[in-house]
Amino acid sequence: MEAYNKILVPIDVFSSYEQIIERALKLAGSPQDIHLLYVAYPQTNLEPYGLFLERDFSDEVRSQALSKLREIAEVYNIPTSHANVEIGAPADEIHHLADKISADLIVIGTHGQSGLKLLLGSTANAVLHGVKVDVLAVKVE
Repeated sequence: MEAYNKILVPIDVFSSYEQIIERALKLAGSPQDIHLLYVAYPQTNLEPYGLFLERDFSDEVRSQALSKLREIAEVYNIPTSHANVEIGAPADEIHHLADKISADLIVIGTHGQSGLKLLLGSTANAVLHGVKVDVLAVKVE
């Protein structure tokens, strides 16, 4: 079996991700073939007595997550230019980046509980719908 050329690895930078990255590295020809992705939901906060009724925290979230993702990339010798942070619906952003980089594999973590949705988790389950490439679900302990 040949190694995959472009592997998209969506992770939660604030949770366990080591097993997911390590599995992707085993399937890749080199760390250069890995693209990391963190997806955050849009963050807004209502200020009850302020002039601006809504404050968008997206830039702060993006900056913090990108910094953490770059640190992770350096640990695994993945190019920091392959660290991506998007704001939006996780499955949509995963599909979008997979298409953009012409990924041939998505490696995503799972919860490993019971039932299909619980087994894969809602994000992993949603990624499977409409996916154009192979998907490897890694059970995270």
